[in-house]
Amino acid sequence: MFSIRRIYDAVLPVNQAALREVRQIFREQFPAAPAGDIEQLAEKLKNPFPQRLRTVLYVAEKARRNVTGFATVLHEPEIGFCYLDYMAAAKTVKGRGVGAALYEHVRDEAVGLGAKGLFFECLPDEPAGNGRLQAAPGENERPEENSAAAQPSQPAEAGHYERDDVIIQQNAARLKFYERYGARPIVGVAYDTPIPGVEARYLPYLVYDDLDRGRPLRAHLLRQVVRAILERKYGHICPPEYVEKVVQSIREDPVRLREFRYVKKPKHKPAGRPRDEPVAVAINDRHTIHHVRERGYVESPVRIGAIRSALEGAGLLEVLRVNEYPMEHVLAVHDAALVEYLKRACENAPAGKSVYPYVFPIRNATRPPRELSVLAGYYCIDTFTPIHANAFAAAKRGVDCALSAADEVLSGRRIAYALVRPPGHHAERRSFGGFCYFNNCAVAAHYLSRHGTVAILDVDYHHGNGQQDIFYERSDVLTVSIHGDPDFAYPYFTGFADERGAGAGEHYNLNIPLPEVQDGAQYREALHKALDAIRGFGPAFLVVALGLDPAKGDPTGTWSLTAKDFERNGRLLGELHLPTLVIQEGGYRTRTLGTNARNFFRGLVRTADGG
Repeated sequence: MFSIRRIYDAVLPVNQAALREVRQIFREQFPAAPAGDIEQLAEKLKNPFPQRLRTVLYVAEKARRNVTGFATVLHEPEIGFCYLDYMAAAKTVKGRGVGAALYEHVRDEAVGLGAKGLFFECLPDEPAGNGRLQAAPGENERPEENSAAAQPSQPAEAGHYERDDVIIQQNAARLKFYERYGARPIVGVAYDTPIPGVEARYLPYLVYDDLDRGRPLRAHLLRQVVRAILERKYGHICPPEYVEKVVQSIREDPVRLREFRYVKKPKHKPAGRPRDEPVAVAINDRHTIHHVRERGYVESPVRIGAIRSALEGAGLLEVLRVNEYPMEHVLAVHDAALVEYLKRACENAPAGKSVYPYVFPIRNATRPPRELSVLAGYYCIDTFTPIHANAFAAAKRGVDCALSAADEVLSGRRIAYALVRPPGHHAERRSFGGFCYFNNCAVAAHYLSRHGTVAILDVDYHHGNGQQDIFYERSDVLTVSIHGDPDFAYPYFTGFADERGAGAGEHYNLNIPLPEVQDGAQYREALHKALDAIRGFGPAFLVVALGLDPAKGDPTGTWSLTAKDFERNGRLLGELHLPTLVIQEGGYRTRTLGTNARNFFRGLVRTADGG
């Protein structure tokens, strides 16, 4: 068995390995193709602007991440079409399964991208004269599992050609495969006109798949498509006068397709918009042990259930196994004395009762108080975050969830989510508070930073003072927080706009404090500013501290964001097109908590892939 996934970049080790295997398959199946088409693939995935066509790569993989086939697609979102550039299975793969699965996946994805049609080139199934492309597939290739021939710009040696009848037979099998999906060559246009000064043996057809829309191909669309292909993909060999000649030859409206030659009626799985990829969710399965029952303590277990139910109901949730991770990951961002205190204090807390800080001694590191209850004020920043018998264990499990989700991102998943409580973004290197004990976002960001730069975006109503404190002097992690102005909002002593980082981290911390009254439109102005800063930083990973407390009616906030606002915000984050780890922070109005979470993830998922 195999699965198909999209490769977004060459940052992750798992993607780097996949790209190596794709290059090997490419060289085996398309030996005459320009080396640059595959050698520059990683750069094209990262930066589509030079060619003005966005490259999309899909790979078919076995369970152990062995690549068995690939497809590359060029997407033009403004005109609204997809172009299947290359598709091939490894030579070791037998049968048609990989090729058919890849093509059906490409068709579904094209619909999801809003394409008006899928185009590609295919070599002819009848004798032809000289033309624009020269290379034919070798006889060992499986026509059903490769797209059009490679797109080389230089002629191959004459001795490399197979007999014409063999090549035509292979091309006929290939076109028969596509006819099953209703895809046929476009006729009555000069697309196959030879390019001046370029020798080539075979003329390619331009093939059109209407993706089961049942609509005729209009001339104005084809003119735009052909111009884009010739100017952007073949601009190095197609002079402007040639491009204009081919474009102007498209006169019939609607454009004619060749009659079915091999099948009477298409028989296939109809293309449809791909189902939203479920969010990989690591849920703190031990969060209920931390149940503080005092009146007014809003950080309750029902929060997790409300969010989980909403995501499950929308089909957006795929629960991950949570692994155990060593404490070294916590100690990488938190002072050992704080960690040891929390461990001892929780072990010694009275059963079923909570200890709250009530004395706040001056933090003299050489003479800290000895009494654990008094020492709470030495490490805590407020009077409402309790020491509870199970707080340490629940907080550590939250860290395990964050790291399990981070590993899912490192394995190639585009979006992963740690649904945890207690939250973590108020926990600093040497202190806890705001219901937070260990900083899940900071632990995960430090963990991911081994593989590339990280941006943390905190969208909780309250300032992400923990991340700011931990990364304030680092330049490999950008910390951005949108929050209520500390003049009126917790934690009061941090979150000011002039706190920009220090030392190596100067200018790598951005605070965007906002007034007490904010609606969705006002909030998005600040969000755009935050996203511009993240784009300027150019991180390999995005960590989102997801607070749902900017919502209307939240008992800890004053803003009025609605479910639609959360979906719009999710879409804006998805447009960063970054491997994204979301970690749950605040949000305490349980009546709307699940709805807002569902809308946020729906927006994030539907734009993270570029749709």
